[in-house]
Amino acid sequence: MAGVTLVLPLAAQAALPPAPYAYRQLADPALEAEAQALMQTLRCLTCQSQSIADSDAAMAGDMRSHVRLRLAAGESPADIRAWLVDRYGDYVSYRPGVSATTWPLYAGPALLALVAGLLMWRRLGRGRG
Repeated sequence: MAGVTLVLPLAAQAALPPAPYAYRQLADPALEAEAQALMQTLRCLTCQSQSIADSDAAMAGDMRSHVRLRLAAGESPADIRAWLVDRYGDYVSYRPGVSATTWPLYAGPALLALVAGLLMWRRLGRGRG
């Protein structure tokens, strides 16, 4: 009996229907194009290597539905992106903004290039002398 109690919530979760606009496009082609462009820049939190536009995960379907419903309600793609980042964190975006947690993503390559340049300069300077 205890085993059935533990399995029932899992079965109920799998039985949920997909979100309304997970697989259905918006009637307005311009809005759907905006939705597709935005969805290509958002990461599926389940797959982590696919955008929500490309993923078949239930979580990605829910996120696609939210994007389409919010666009149809008149929200801008920037507002929808901000809402998703607030809800799921910077990781959800393939293009995170500069913040206290993401600045190393932007500063890291510049610092590495600077260190490599200094090492090259020192090595080439020694060879001349």
